[in-house]
Amino acid sequence: MGDAILRAWALADAPALRDAFLTTPDLVTQLRGADLSSIAAAEAHIAGPLASDDAHRAWAIVDGGVAVGSVGVSAIDRRHDTAWLHYWLTGSGRGRGLATRALVGAATWAFADGLFRLELGHRVENPASCRVATRAGFAAEGIERAKLRYGDQRFDVETHARLATDPAPAVVPLPGSVRA
Repeated sequence: MGDAILRAWALADAPALRDAFLTTPDLVTQLRGADLSSIAAAEAHIAGPLASDDAHRAWAIVDGGVAVGSVGVSAIDRRHDTAWLHYWLTGSGRGRGLATRALVGAATWAFADGLFRLELGHRVENPASCRVATRAGFAAEGIERAKLRYGDQRFDVETHARLATDPAPAVVPLPGSVRA
């Protein structure tokens, strides 16, 4: 875990993104239902949904020089100083604290950029994602019943939030660039 970093997504990450899609089936929902089974589709996803702009920032979670996940700040609302955070890891990247450290890094960037309230949500049957959120200092706020729909199935979502005034978690963020 000593060489894991955050950095902007690059087109050179397309093979790793394609491999993540092919080897980690539960990422289909995280990747917005995209079919990333080809390098060209992965490149388009990097140039599209994983590109940063004024309303969205996304960074690759890189371990050993390979992108093994993503963390992002989206739905940035400057009027209310709020945003939505999201994260995912490949199966090979899980269980080592990378998502928690990446989420803390993204939250640190968001607060430094002037945001005040950061929100995220996870399906209630995903306790690993709940642990990531909680360890990164995001307090559970409640259950949104049947919020998400994948195919014909609906899922309850637990919402978490972290405020700029909340105590920082005792987690060292991943090093690297969390700039746009």
